[in-house]
Amino acid sequence: MIKYPFLDLSKVTRQYADELKAACNRVIDSGRYIGGEEVESFEHMLAESCGAAYAVGVANGLDALRLILRGYIELGAMSPGDEVIVSSDTYIATALAITDMRLKPVFVEPSLITMNIDDTLIEEAITERTRAIMTVHLYGQPAYSRLMADIARRHGLKLIEDNAQAIGASVDGVSTGHLGDAAAFSFYPTKNIGAIGDAGAVTTDDRELADAVRALANYGSSRRYHNIYQGYNSRLDPIQAAMLKVRLARLEEETDGRRAIAEIYGSTITNPGVLLPREITGRHVWHQYVVRVSDRDRFREYMLDNGVGTDVNYPLPPHRQPCYKEYSGLSLPIADKIAAEVVSLPINPACTSLDDAREISEIINNYDYE
Repeated sequence: MIKYPFLDLSKVTRQYADELKAACNRVIDSGRYIGGEEVESFEHMLAESCGAAYAVGVANGLDALRLILRGYIELGAMSPGDEVIVSSDTYIATALAITDMRLKPVFVEPSLITMNIDDTLIEEAITERTRAIMTVHLYGQPAYSRLMADIARRHGLKLIEDNAQAIGASVDGVSTGHLGDAAAFSFYPTKNIGAIGDAGAVTTDDRELADAVRALANYGSSRRYHNIYQGYNSRLDPIQAAMLKVRLARLEEETDGRRAIAEIYGSTITNPGVLLPREITGRHVWHQYVVRVSDRDRFREYMLDNGVGTDVNYPLPPHRQPCYKEYSGLSLPIADKIAAEVVSLPINPACTSLDDAREISEIINNYDYE
């Protein structure tokens, strides 16, 4: 029996049920089911929350990444065949966005400490075809540094944030979503701020890019029946926008809850066989609390036997996925090592109380890792 579930989305949603239902009813009553005031007001809230000049709601996080790249292609900043530097330790969507635009991902190893891209390895990966660095704020920890920004500036590269997992994180007071030239957000239901379905957004200070993304997401149309691009249908639904406004208004409350659980784990888990994540590069928002264990299967079975649900994010890095056989020969041992060892512990404050976190820590401390 699972006493401590990894995640129960019904509990997450239950906290806001009345407001979410009211938001849904408001859209139904409005008669405006594509675009409109709900989408516009959510975009304004999102832009304001991270300090960006523009936010464009789109259908999902993958589309947000794709639309940024396609926007830059349409604006002449990159062309098919160009290279985008990206961490070898990330979710498949990051790589898919690059290859979907007929660009080439150049995988750079992560740091074993942060599990984010190792910024000291970026410059040596740059070639004459490199046009961007796509940095992934994995698990809620910012993947950004002055060194990374300086490399991008000196080489004339776009710095694109995959901010699917780190809404509310920051570096030196600057929010993710406003650290680079453009950022992609995902509001998949399991994210810190989740929709009731799929949803995403792009933020940027670049008006040309924002206009291009908005047009591309609406069939390539800059105005009705006037299509300047061969675009897509990737609009944010107003019903999702209305519900996301409810969740976004509680971002700090959500973040504080996650940080409190992470603090308990970090201060009470003492088992030397379980390597803990660390908050190093900025304000971590703990989308996942990811430990590393050498014998992952045995550890997860032990946790399950003791009533604790866990998950693995992610067991295969992109270069090991069947769809990317052309990259299977790459030597990326750090990404492979991380993928073989990571285990995510319960971290959502709607499902895991502070007392639960202490009890989970005690269970972990009793694990025989030898």
